[in-house]
Amino acid sequence: MNRRILLIEDNEQNRYLVTYLLEARGWVVTHAPDGPSGLELAGATNPALILLDIQLPGMDGYAVARRLRTMAKLEGVPIVAVTSYAMPGDREHCLVAGCTGYLEKPIDPQTFVEQVESFLPPDSDTSGPRAS
Repeated sequence: MNRRILLIEDNEQNRYLVTYLLEARGWVVTHAPDGPSGLELAGATNPALILLDIQLPGMDGYAVARRLRTMAKLEGVPIVAVTSYAMPGDREHCLVAGCTGYLEKPIDPQTFVEQVESFLPPDSDTSGPRAS
């Protein structure tokens, strides 16, 4: 199973926490600190899921989501906005831009991985790495 997640996030502390939580569950996390590098890595890494901050320098997450949705290679890959934007309408704006889902910051370390995995297709195995 594909255990790769692309995290597009400019805040180093947020990248550290999310990576720590996901890697503890067996995910391999690739980082991009901004939209353009996120787009490049999305095409190169074949992620099972993309976590996308909305408030990014230079190119915001809405623009990144719209561009990701034009990439045929990523058709069907869930894009989950992880953002501090929590005003009425922000969730809908993320979905209209092409995101599959929306999670608010600050994240809850106790439930974050389960929330992320809930956006994967039902036939995905999210039980972590298997013993050989």
